[in-house]
Amino acid sequence: MSQPPISRFPVPDLAALPADIRARIEEVQEKAGFIPNVFLALAHRPAEFRAFFAYHDALMVKEGNLSKGEREMIVVATSAVNQCLYCVVAHGALVRIYEKQPLLADQVAVNYLKADLTERQRTILAYAMKVCERSQEVGDDDYVALRRHGLDDEDIWDIAAITAFFGMSNRIANAISMRPNDEFFLMGRVPRK
Repeated sequence: MSQPPISRFPVPDLAALPADIRARIEEVQEKAGFIPNVFLALAHRPAEFRAFFAYHDALMVKEGNLSKGEREMIVVATSAVNQCLYCVVAHGALVRIYEKQPLLADQVAVNYLKADLTERQRTILAYAMKVCERSQEVGDDDYVALRRHGLDDEDIWDIAAITAFFGMSNRIANAISMRPNDEFFLMGRVPRK
């Protein structure tokens, strides 16, 4: 059986891409050992590729009070609601790696309320889910609950922005039938020897 395409749209040849995009993809390939399909699929539209990854990095690759694992949990929980296979699988791998818990990503994707989370993480995800599903209902009580766990206004903004950004990402991934790389499914599940 042949491998299904990674996108409904043409995937450009790496050698034909603009130098900055090709360099970014090669850097990721060097670090990960493979090219995540999101890079290849979005390279179909270079200007949007640049904008997407600039905003992604501004939200996900930064210092702050939210850990890398917490940021990735937000992506997994909200992407599950949006039924985005690509983001649940790819970011689930990152949750497993950052949190060093091989079961956590699956728990968060299925039902974060039953997952092995701290109260802080559960509060973060409750807010993210509210932003994802009922943002019009966000109010002062949400901010009070988050502040009780040491989160400030910048952290609260980040939670909302990550949720919103990946809401867009989920919709694009679903619309173009972006396929997760097989490598993601096993990452972080079995401890390295």
